[in-house]
Amino acid sequence: MENKENQLQIQLRPEMADGKYTNLAMIGHGPNEFLIDFIFAAPGMPQAPVVSRVVMTPENAKQLLFALSDNIKKYETQFGEIVPRNMKPGIANN
Repeated sequence: MENKENQLQIQLRPEMADGKYTNLAMIGHGPNEFLIDFIFAAPGMPQAPVVSRVVMTPENAKQLLFALSDNIKKYETQFGEIVPRNMKPGIANN
């Protein structure tokens, strides 16, 4: 039985529903927060605008890391390994 008091209703505003395309992220941090700038870098363009900035606590940043890792594993199980262009398949980039 679920406790209805602990359920969070997520609301997606219409102006956010389309999302923003990003192909680059820059991450910075201070003692109390992580900042993630999502950027769109277009080929041949000298400037790349930040399309969104997310600020979160270190704890939430770590939870995001775990959630992304879990979802990437599920994606790769279903669709195959994701191979970044600068990496060879099956080799971890350290």
